Amino acid sequence: MSGFSSRIAAVVALFGLVPGVLPAHATQLSPQQADLYTSVSINPPNASEMTVCYGFVCRRRALLDFSAADRKQLAQILAAGKASATAERAAIQKAVIWFDHRVGPMIGTDKRVARADIRTGADASNFDCWDSTRNTSSFLLVLQEWGLLKHHTVGNPRYRGNLLTMQLPHNTAVIVEKESGIEWSVDMWTTKYLQAPEMMLVEKWLRED
Repeated sequence: MSGFSSRIAAVVALFGLVPGVLPAHATQLSPQQADLYTSVSINPPNASEMTVCYGFVCRRRALLDFSAADRKQLAQILAAGKASATAERAAIQKAVIWFDHRVGPMIGTDKRVARADIRTGADASNFDCWDSTRNTSSFLLVLQEWGLLKHHTVGNPRYRGNLLTMQLPHNTAVIVEKESGIEWSVDMWTTKYLQAPEMMLVEKWLRED
């Protein structure tokens, strides 16, 4: 083994690095993104793992470690969206379905229903909108950390609610189109297990009931 190869092998042995997998390090977050994690006392996502919240307002949680196989599958899904921002948004929807399928059997949310909240009961098998906002934002931040998003960046979560107009409180993860700066909601709370998350202009999302 050459001297250079020996040094590389020593670094791998010392830090436990796996070839093809980035070492864990802190993802750069905006204050609004950081609040998603500090508000429930969980670590933010990094290139290797993320905390999955469920049980309503992250009362239950599990750690998702991304494998090399996971990263390969997601790279293939996102590669289909490289041609345009529109294509990438469709690929992001498919990636969120992948996430739902990946964690569902692991934590029991493969039985989850659309628009679950405290009135639904069955908190152990559902996400409320806080859980889905945290999970989707975390997952998108991981994809961004891996360099898989070409046309979008992960935006700040957005909130709505106006009791004067009978609009109930709700929140969503957001992506921002790089070229135009237009914000798009990525809302998996309004759909059931393995359905594509609703994606719409945030300007429109803010007016929804």
